[in-house]
Amino acid sequence: MFRSPLRHLPPLTRSIRLYSTGAAPEYTNIIISRPSPAVQLITLNRPKALNALNRALMAELNDALDRVQEDDSTKALVLTGSEKAFAAGADIKEMKDKNFAEAYKEDFLASWTRINAFRKPIVGAVSGYALGGGCELAMMCDVLLASPTAQFGQPEINLGIIPGAGGTQRLTRAVGKSRAMELVLSGRMISAEEADRWGLVSRVVKDGSVVDEAVKLAGTIAGKGAVSVQAGKEAVNAAYELTLAEGLRFERRLFHQLFATEDQKEGMAAFAEKRKPSFKDQ
Repeated sequence: MFRSPLRHLPPLTRSIRLYSTGAAPEYTNIIISRPSPAVQLITLNRPKALNALNRALMAELNDALDRVQEDDSTKALVLTGSEKAFAAGADIKEMKDKNFAEAYKEDFLASWTRINAFRKPIVGAVSGYALGGGCELAMMCDVLLASPTAQFGQPEINLGIIPGAGGTQRLTRAVGKSRAMELVLSGRMISAEEADRWGLVSRVVKDGSVVDEAVKLAGTIAGKGAVSVQAGKEAVNAAYELTLAEGLRFERRLFHQLFATEDQKEGMAAFAEKRKPSFKDQ
């Protein structure tokens, strides 16, 4: 069983009512909690290192994601850090002595992007620093909310390297070539407000806790039919990979397939009968 999450959670998450997560491993670098019956919350928990990402933390995160994926009672996930740092980058001490052959043979950082294969919706809640690998991890979330204190950046250029977990690719798709070039080549950080204007985040949560707002949003998503939510996520993500014509065809096929689900029948019947739908995720 987990140690009590309340004892370890940073202040910005303590206002959330927690539900039991059931039997699960006791992690060292992340904290798992259930703020609502259908939503799980993963909090990065390396406070002394500003949640710097290392092999151990990412292994725990990947394991937790696998378990959440298999848990039918969990319909959405929130990923956050502390008030001071979502994640201030990768752990430089762990990688500074690597050479090319070692990094290449082990495909260094490949396992850090396993979150991309996670099929349930992830809402990221960012306060403080989201730099380097932390910015890349934040961009892997499906929806990204930021507190006014959030700062984003890809400062790897200051270390003689470039982003290696998707920073050059996802940032370019999110904010455009010129802005991505500026951040990647200069190492400049941007504020939450600038990230909002550029389209890097969905919105800045100025009133109240960004984690509370992320949990609320995740709860709203969790209240929809799981099959259509999964299809919606798949369709939006496909827009990054497909031409417009291919994407429209892919979207339409998913749309057609949803007419074979019980949730489609229930959703449309509820609308016609002016009542709230009761989705069965079938």
